[in-house]
Amino acid sequence: MTKETAIKLFEQKQIRSVWNDEEEKWYFSIIDIIEILTDSPRPRKYWNALKTKLQKEGSELSPKLGQLKMQSSDGKFYLTDVADTEQIFRLIQSVSSPKAEPFKMWLAQVGRERIDEIEDPELGIERLMETYLRKGYSKEWINQRLKSIEVRKELTDEWETRGVKKGQEYAILTDEITKAWSGFTAKQYKNLKGLKKENLRDHMNNLELVLNMLAEATTTEISKEKKPETFKDNKRIAKQGGTIAGNTRREIEEKTGKKVITRENFLPPTKEKKNLQ
Repeated sequence: MTKETAIKLFEQKQIRSVWNDEEEKWYFSIIDIIEILTDSPRPRKYWNALKTKLQKEGSELSPKLGQLKMQSSDGKFYLTDVADTEQIFRLIQSVSSPKAEPFKMWLAQVGRERIDEIEDPELGIERLMETYLRKGYSKEWINQRLKSIEVRKELTDEWETRGVKKGQEYAILTDEITKAWSGFTAKQYKNLKGLKKENLRDHMNNLELVLNMLAEATTTEISKEKKPETFKDNKRIAKQGGTIAGNTRREIEEKTGKKVITRENFLPPTKEKKNLQ
């Protein structure tokens, strides 16, 4: 499942949320919502009691609720009860709270933003640019990043045309491309930069992004020409596309005497890093 994580604010409190790209819907942390709606000092206990009540009443809501890993206040990720927008609306009906009405309005706004972005993709691009600017990225880097998203979309569209399955097969092919151009698997690359759940591309510098785009764009063009019919063929083409960018990387390193792949990333500095500065 492809996910884009985000934090939504309601009355200055954080609500953890996850965007499911395949289902095209948001999932929200139920605990966070219960805490806001009830002002309960023990929202988890409140939710467990409510969940038991819903089950006894034979509510259709409770069995449909799922769990996703979300970041907690300690920085770690734990499985958390989540619900989509429709389920949250139904849940609100079971909670006696004067805050329910403005909460409904907030949820409607979140849904409207996503619908607007689907109808007018430029709105999504503008919001994405604002997000990166707030995080401290330069406009030059942001332009490269937005281009990389376009290149990636062209590649996944080509894979879909060739019958490649979303999820694991996409990940395997991406790994082939990444390893061929960078010398690292995606996991090794993230480990080098000290990343965990973060998006690797969000922590590449300009040159890394350009080479990654070259690898993916080349893979797309080769695939369009060769028209692979099997996953094995797609895998071979992914390696070919990555290798072309890998040759370019080695030429750059030979001319500059510097490694292209670096440990640099856009993570906030740790206390140790701050002390060294």
